[in-house]
Amino acid sequence: MYTTSSAFLDALIEHGVSYIFANLGSDHPALVEAIAEARAAGRKIPDVVTCPNEMVGMSAAHGFWQASGVAQAVVVHVECGTQALAGAVHNAAKGRAPMLIFAGASPFTQHGEMKGSRNEFIQWIQDVHDQRGLVRGYMRYDNELRTGKNVKELVHRALQFANSDPKGPTYLMGAREVMEEEVTPTPDDAARWKAIEPAALGMSSLDAIGSALLSAKRPLIVTSFVGRNPAAVAPLVRLAEALGIGVLESVPNAMNFPHDHPLYLGNQWNQPRQNQDLAEADVVLVIDSDVPWIPTVSKPADDARIFHIDVDPLKEQMPLWRINAEAVCRADAATALEQLLHWLDSKIVDAAQVEERQQHYAARHAERDDELGVLEVMPVGTITPEYFVSRLRAAQDDEMLFVNEAISNYHTVFNHLSLNTPGQIFTSGGGSLGYNGGAAIGVKLARPDATVVALTGDGSFMFTVPSSVHWMARRYEAPFLQVIFNNRGWKSPKLSTLAVHPDGFAAHANGLDTSFDPAPDYVGIAKASGNAWGRQIVDPAQVDEAIAEALRVVREEKRCAVLDVWLDHH
Repeated sequence: MYTTSSAFLDALIEHGVSYIFANLGSDHPALVEAIAEARAAGRKIPDVVTCPNEMVGMSAAHGFWQASGVAQAVVVHVECGTQALAGAVHNAAKGRAPMLIFAGASPFTQHGEMKGSRNEFIQWIQDVHDQRGLVRGYMRYDNELRTGKNVKELVHRALQFANSDPKGPTYLMGAREVMEEEVTPTPDDAARWKAIEPAALGMSSLDAIGSALLSAKRPLIVTSFVGRNPAAVAPLVRLAEALGIGVLESVPNAMNFPHDHPLYLGNQWNQPRQNQDLAEADVVLVIDSDVPWIPTVSKPADDARIFHIDVDPLKEQMPLWRINAEAVCRADAATALEQLLHWLDSKIVDAAQVEERQQHYAARHAERDDELGVLEVMPVGTITPEYFVSRLRAAQDDEMLFVNEAISNYHTVFNHLSLNTPGQIFTSGGGSLGYNGGAAIGVKLARPDATVVALTGDGSFMFTVPSSVHWMARRYEAPFLQVIFNNRGWKSPKLSTLAVHPDGFAAHANGLDTSFDPAPDYVGIAKASGNAWGRQIVDPAQVDEAIAEALRVVREEKRCAVLDVWLDHH
């Protein structure tokens, strides 16, 4: 029998979905039956990945899209599973990660009136007033399937929203009776549900931005996630080189600009200091950034001219946001950068001025390189994160991909990996911890030939639900190396408190309730859950050998490896 659930599966295939990351429940008999029927009949459907934890499953869908550019599907159980997605919903919304979430719903009949009617006690308890409302504020689109006759239309519409800028997650729900409905198969018309075309700069904005960059003394580009689209990196490099523009990353979520390029000026996070290049810039072009600077700490000069390009320049999900830009442009970064390069072709560029800018920024780049080099010297005693990441950099190759959720060491990872390849590193783009384990699985499923390395703090390791992560990695043959920066606690809450109360009671307290002492056996957790190999490292002299062995295990034995790297106590 061809049902709503059968049509749902067909619609996913038609839209290019390869995987359903599923946490099934009593609301899914029709879907389970349709999957079994399709397999028995040899009809193509997405592969189903069983996810014991919902956030891990959604994080895997997030990572798969980041590594492939193709949105996937997540299936969860009624409102309980919807709520259990929690932080992953936040991360996908803030990280502009497209995907389709489908949740069942409690049956709407209770006397056997329809197939799928209530037959378990839990179906009264799980019936809530507004299930979609639990996540509506984070979704690009949400709807309820009320009949199987238009299920394909709603699936394609949801994925059209998900893949259109600003990208993000979408949510559909359907009760058991609807999912059991027998329907007539319909033709594949997914091609008519393409994402909207990328937006371009208007002519007046193009001329204003181009003219300002051309005439500036110290032009600067600030970005956070231009590199989410790897194709945008090359035109950014060409524009920077053509005009001698320095490039500063603020809270980078991707590899946005080659780190060895003399115009690259590093990355700014929560460091409590004014960035010199930002302060000296007379023209600042912000492209694809949610937080280009923190004005209480570091900001442009009051008389700097600021221009802003983003697919969501109003930051519509942020109640408070402003950067005092004189031109605010809703445009796709790659499209806008190509426009600027084309605009520049017809202009006279002062070669001497460009050379002076290039020399100035190259000197600043060299100063930064020297500062980072000092931090990479092999320490005596305790391992430093700077040293460890520099040794990981030495072991990397072109097939290595990184998932960064190192939290208080976010900046250390970006500084000392010194990446130059677009699409080589991913972060959640949000602020809910626990993304890295599931994301690493998704990245590996999308890029099976790559060596995937997840970098995490000890706190974010526990948030990632390692028992589910390592079981899934083993079952679905998605091994990766997980590096734990272990400072035995939450360092970030401590830093936040001391930033606001540098001389308060907390600064002089013996403890701040952020410690994980005694430290859990992180390697043991991964081994018990997924037969992972692991090692605790406390001596800097152990680092190179441990990294080499961990990479060998992942590549040759095809199982996860965990390095528990002990740093100074937080």
